[in-house]
Amino acid sequence: MRRALVLLAVLGAMLGVAAAPARAADFELGMEDEGLLLNNPQLAVFAVSDWSHLGVDVVRIHARWWEIAPQTDAVRKPSGFNAKDPDSKGYNWGALDTAVSMVRANGMRAMLTITGPGPLWSSTEPSRHNPLWIPRASDYADFARAVATRYGSQVDRYLVWNEPNQQGWLQPQWQCDSRRRNCTPVSPHVYRSLVRAATPVIHAADPGSEVVMGELAPIGDPPISANTPVKPLIFMREMGCVDAHYKSVHTGRCKGFKAPQADSFGYHPHPLLNAPDKKNPDPDEAQFADLSRLFSVLDKLRARKRLRVSGNIHLTEFGYQTNPPDKAVGISLAKQTTYLQQAAYVAWKSKRVRGLSFYQWDDEPVINRGGGTKRYSGWQTGLRFNNGKPKPVLSTFPAPFIIERKGKAKSVRLWGQVRPDADRTIVVQIKPKGAADYTDVAPVTTAADGTWVYRLTIQTGASYRYRWTPAPSLTELQPAPRASGSVDPSKSEKTEMRAGSAL
Repeated sequence: MRRALVLLAVLGAMLGVAAAPARAADFELGMEDEGLLLNNPQLAVFAVSDWSHLGVDVVRIHARWWEIAPQTDAVRKPSGFNAKDPDSKGYNWGALDTAVSMVRANGMRAMLTITGPGPLWSSTEPSRHNPLWIPRASDYADFARAVATRYGSQVDRYLVWNEPNQQGWLQPQWQCDSRRRNCTPVSPHVYRSLVRAATPVIHAADPGSEVVMGELAPIGDPPISANTPVKPLIFMREMGCVDAHYKSVHTGRCKGFKAPQADSFGYHPHPLLNAPDKKNPDPDEAQFADLSRLFSVLDKLRARKRLRVSGNIHLTEFGYQTNPPDKAVGISLAKQTTYLQQAAYVAWKSKRVRGLSFYQWDDEPVINRGGGTKRYSGWQTGLRFNNGKPKPVLSTFPAPFIIERKGKAKSVRLWGQVRPDADRTIVVQIKPKGAADYTDVAPVTTAADGTWVYRLTIQTGASYRYRWTPAPSLTELQPAPRASGSVDPSKSEKTEMRAGSAL
């Protein structure tokens, strides 16, 4: 039955009959897995259905310039090709069309990252035979226009490029002298030109749409070569042409500066091995616990009109690699279960973050490319292993649960988010020390996005959880109540955020 329902939904979308989103989203839940959506549509059909049932609101998909444009290895644009026209002969939209249709068929929205590298002919120096090298802003704008024109009736949010502060997406990152002693940033200025070129044409092609700038990776390195990743907060200041003290710069690549404009700012706060509340000591980097640092830099640039963008933030890519399978930079499965719930609470509590998108659904396969971290290449941040077996975190994903306790205070704050379409009332429950089962404490009404907050005075040794009930569906007309993971907030822990246990 499930296979038939999924295939019918996809067929409906391809015929232009898309399901409506199940609920309003204030704190938005997102998902991304390019490997499935663009490279494995047969498996993606079932994954996307699962995302919908888990309450995902929006799915991030890459509009891959290098796969969609024609003759990507040519040094000259194909004769007669009109890059602004999505119907121009040579464009190949097949994989992206299928992905967007699947997402919409299952009642979710799609947001598109319009990203390079582009075809070789879009580079300002195609003789280098490096498609990552300084893309021509006008060519990128033509592609962005084509994307927004084709998907304007299906998509309302477009993200400008992916991680422009990383050499795998944009080159060069720096310009260094012959001895590599003095390096000046290049990629922030190239990116500024891309944003300035793309934003107006996207808005023209899809009026009322949201354009997101930023999309930065959370870390970088001190420059030792042209392709050293730029630290994100340095990148932002350079993009806005200010120095470390936020004084305007008018020389070099900042001569004739015009501020880039977009509707909101996107960011990828991957914490790597750090807990969501463990700060990175580098003041020019911003991982999950450093969101206030990111907000501060953004606000200073906005106040000086060096970036013309709202203060809204979308965290459009986030995850923790796990061990197993990644023994080099993976955290334990238990920590992943804890950290993903904590991160959702941190993001929601900020009030400036509009959404959090998880990356990925399935681990990428582990490929041995040498010693050290290269032995575990790819991303293993999935909620499932590469073979489809669920990780423990997947059991808490539909209903994360956090108890925030300041020091040894008896008064605590309970927070959760019921993510699938569900009854708007949850019930907080307690199992006192020595008790055999849970009893009800109080009903709590959730917000439209499924989030809820409740305060209580804890009992020593007691465990807490909450009960929630999914909405009826075709496959479950009278769903049974579910329970979140449990928390004993009186246990001594380093963090103030106790997370629900895996079920």
